[in-house]
Amino acid sequence: MSLQTRLMTAVIGFVSLILVIVAIITSATLGRTLEDQLDEKVSSNAHQLVRVTQAFAPSSATARNILTGPLAPPVGVLFVVSSPVTGYSGAVVESSAGDELTGTLEALTETQMAEVAAALRDSSVATVALTDLGSYRIMALPADNGVLVVTGLPRDDIQSQLTQLLTVIALATIGGLILLALTTAITIRVGLRPLRAVASTATRVANQQLDRGEVSITERVPASEADPRTETGLVGASLNTLLDHVDASLAARQKNEEQMRRFVADASHELRTPLASIRGYSELSLRALRQGGADDAGAIESTTSSLERIQAQSLRMTRLVEDLLLLARLDEGRELIYGTVDLAQLALEGLSDARPTAADHHWVIEVPDEPVTIVGDAGRIHQVIANLLANARTHTPAGTTITLAVTREGEEAVLRVHDDGPGIDPALRDELFARFARGDSSRARQTGGTGLGLAIVKAIVEGHGGDISVASEPGDSTFTVRLPVTPANPSPAAEPED
Repeated sequence: MSLQTRLMTAVIGFVSLILVIVAIITSATLGRTLEDQLDEKVSSNAHQLVRVTQAFAPSSATARNILTGPLAPPVGVLFVVSSPVTGYSGAVVESSAGDELTGTLEALTETQMAEVAAALRDSSVATVALTDLGSYRIMALPADNGVLVVTGLPRDDIQSQLTQLLTVIALATIGGLILLALTTAITIRVGLRPLRAVASTATRVANQQLDRGEVSITERVPASEADPRTETGLVGASLNTLLDHVDASLAARQKNEEQMRRFVADASHELRTPLASIRGYSELSLRALRQGGADDAGAIESTTSSLERIQAQSLRMTRLVEDLLLLARLDEGRELIYGTVDLAQLALEGLSDARPTAADHHWVIEVPDEPVTIVGDAGRIHQVIANLLANARTHTPAGTTITLAVTREGEEAVLRVHDDGPGIDPALRDELFARFARGDSSRARQTGGTGLGLAIVKAIVEGHGGDISVASEPGDSTFTVRLPVTPANPSPAAEPED
């Protein structure tokens, strides 16, 4: 059963129950009121007939004599007289030819008078159903001349009025329930329209292919059906928020997949070159040995040169694989072993190691007199310094001044590497710390590299709970590393896997 059907059934059912209760209470109250009014009329007529009856002698006190006297009783009056002389006699005034003011007397049968007597056996006021006449309200009063007078009026008017009332209530109830059903159906249908919009939107989204390829969820619940100020509109607004989040997540997934494909392609390209060199020089060495023999000096010299090249390419490939393995372990939160580190001392050592590799550059160190002590992995932080200096040295021309500075700012240690070289291409700046990123388009690259140096720097810095940023323009480029003095959760890393 649908929600609309359940709501309509509940509303109409409760309203019907209320209307039935109101009808019962109304009819009972009206019936009681009409009965009281009838009792008053019966009492008034009874006292009036008693006064008339007292003017007759018991020997002449019969129902017909009394009713044909000067009194003109209203139509419908039932009159029974019990005289110690004449006995029981009774009559009822019936209308004549539709005249409501005058009527004719019809004598009561023995059966009817017996029914009246039986009804008044225990009470002076009673309701009696007379054969062929219907229901009457009767009252018995004694007269001063010893005659017992019974007066009654018909209850047909009460029953007729109650029947009319119940008929009107029933018709009004049926009409009202039909109008209520139509109004409720329209109201509920309009009120549930946002839910139908939500269901329709969810169905369209469910029919989309979301498990592969580039996916963008453009389906949304219309703004007119997503008003958060209403209960049903809040559902639509919540679904739109969910779809926005899912759409952003799918876009992030697609971006990650593209980065992964690009990463695999770049790694394959980087590995293909040394592997091709190793294969080529191996084949060259074997060919030289086959042609010249083991004692041929030329073959030995050619083989020796090939083996040296093979070793160089093997080392290059080893460094690449080790860098990739390091990045993978850093991504998993491993590979860091915490201890007390003097960042100023590491900066001095790093600059001392970098200076001999580029004697044509000007090297400047700025460190405070006091130690800048932090909690971190000394080996990895030394690698951060070495990679940043190597990056500055590699991508700047001879004569460039490279400045390494270390300071303490509040609860952070700050390391800056500045150079006055040509700067970084703005198009490359957003992907500068991506894996296999190249800066060839904006800097004069003098030595080869894997393109993983800055990615490793970023992973190590973030592993320590810090961050790295870059600001660059021609003649002024600065890499800034901020490391917390004490990381949030420093703990020894697990032993690296073989």
